[in-house]
Order: sequence, then C-alpha cells, then structure tokens
Amino acid sequence: MVSKNELISATMSFTGEDRFRSWYYFLSTLVLMAFAFQGTYWIPFATGKIISGLLAGLLTSRLFVIYHDFHHEAILRKSVPAKLLMTVFGILTLAPPSIWNETHQHHHNHNSRFSRMVIGSFPTISTHTFKMSSKAQRYWYLLLRHPLMILFAYIPIFLVSFCLWPFVENPKRYYDCGIAVGVHVLIAWALFTLGGLPVVVYSLWIPSIILFAVGDYIFYAQHNFPAVMLKDDDEWDYMEAALCSSSFIKMNRMMRWFTANIGYHHIHHVNSRIPFYRLPEVMDKLVELQNPRTTSLHPAEIWKCLRLKLWDEKRGRMISFREFRESESTFDGVKTNSSSSN
Repeated sequence: MVSKNELISATMSFTGEDRFRSWYYFLSTLVLMAFAFQGTYWIPFATGKIISGLLAGLLTSRLFVIYHDFHHEAILRKSVPAKLLMTVFGILTLAPPSIWNETHQHHHNHNSRFSRMVIGSFPTISTHTFKMSSKAQRYWYLLLRHPLMILFAYIPIFLVSFCLWPFVENPKRYYDCGIAVGVHVLIAWALFTLGGLPVVVYSLWIPSIILFAVGDYIFYAQHNFPAVMLKDDDEWDYMEAALCSSSFIKMNRMMRWFTANIGYHHIHHVNSRIPFYRLPEVMDKLVELQNPRTTSLHPAEIWKCLRLKLWDEKRGRMISFREFRESESTFDGVKTNSSSSN
C-alpha cells in the first residue's frame, strides 16, 4: 500500500491534457447540443420536440461537467477563447463563475465534514444536531434533502438560491449571477414571444429540468450513499474523504458519455486536475483506486440514496428518517419503562 502523498504523486502523471482532445470534446458537444435545442423548436411533432428536449438536457449535462473541469484547470488551461466561451455557458446554465468557483472550491476543501453546513453541498447533520434543532430548522433541512427538491432543482436551487439570492445580497461581488437571472428571464420571454408557452416548455423547461435533475442527483449521490463515511473537523482528512466519502457511480457506457465520466468521483477528489477523459485510465492503472465505495443509477440504488437523511454517530453511517424515528421511539419506550420500574 502506498502512502497518501505517494498516491497523489502517482496521479500527477495523469494531469497532462491533450489540447486537441479537450477542444474536440468541448466543441463537438457544443454543436450536438445546439442541434438538439434547434430540434425542440423546428421539429413539428410533440414527440420529436420532447425527445430533442431530453437530448438537449443530457448534452448540456455533459458540457456542464466539461465546464466544471475547466474551472478546476484540468482542461484548456489559460485559454482566453475557452474562458470566454465557458463564462457564457456558465451564465446560460445558471452557474456563473463567481458563485460556482466559490462554492465548488469550498466543497472540495470541506468534502464530507458533517459538522458544518458546507457551502456547495447538500447539508448533512448528525442525529444529535437534528434533535437539538428547532422545528423550523428541521423543516428546512429535510426540505433541502427532499427528492422533489433534487428532481426540480432548476428553479429553487439554481435560479433562486444559486443566482438570485447571492446577487441580491452582494450585487458587486456576484454581478454575473444577476446577469444570469436577467438572461434567463430574457430567453424565456423571447421563446414565449416566438411561439407561446409550448415553445417555452419544449425549448427551455424540459432541457433545464433534465439538466438540473441529472446534475443535482449525481452530485447528491456522489456524497450521500449508504457506504459513505463522514467525519467531524478533528478527524477529517482530505485523502480519506476522497476515498471513503466520494462514490464511484456505476453507469453504462452511454451515461458515462453524457456525464463525462463524473461518476469516477473518488478519483476526481483525489486530484481534481485530471481531465475527465483520463479518469478511466487512472482507475485502470492505479490499484489503490480500483476498490471504491460505489452506488449506481439503478432505481433501487437511487432510492437507497434518497432515503438517507442523517448521520448517526453511534452507528457510524447515514440513516433514513424512518430509522431515526424508530430509534427515538425505542429510546422513549425504554426510558418510560425504566421510569415506571423505579
């Protein structure tokens, strides 16, 4: 077994990018995405429009991961044209650079520390903290982790929380968040002018719902899965968090392509400078990364992940809210019986 420093050093040889491949994957995905969006408007049949909308959402998901890699400086480093195109893309997808870089970097630096409300991540608290929380705090915590919040992340998470809210609080610092909201509203208005509500549904809402639902769930499952290990501040370690608190999401070849290998998330957290197209290569060649904690996109696995609500410090694992209530009922029952016998 190699040490943590040796493992990081071993991954450094995979951080070199193939500039041609980076541009090819970015531009080819951009072109395919543009054609899919055109299909949502020009195809005369509703079925064709819906299929085009689904494809547009999935292709935008792939481009979003490429955008994410660019901001980690894994690809197209120091390219001025790439920075311009990526900035426009971030604004159009409600993830402008100012808020994206701030929250995502914070996430990488504090991945799976359950003791704090980590910015850029789904909040995770312990059963003890939950019991000490007010009813309002419990309500908002459970709401943020509700499956419907993940499915319809488009409006509440990205449009409101990720863009509108930061801009209102600090318009100078998050000016691009305000631009993102304005551009999004302008696009919706332009589409409505072109063809009414149906055009808005096919060309904006369907692709956006798919993009943010896929992206939000994958991000959720990368750090909220049955085998996840969470640590408090005093015990937290960057490498341990990468290997034990970041999942490898098993996918078929098609979904690996649409998500640009983001399922190899444990490797990404070990070294975020590795280009997305080299992540499978790293896993093939480094034995230490070949036995990650896993989940998948199988419906049963998705349900297992979505049920997880709280970190149980005594059991050392995430538990569902039902498990929490049952344990509380058992505890209350034992306490009542003990009191009666005395």
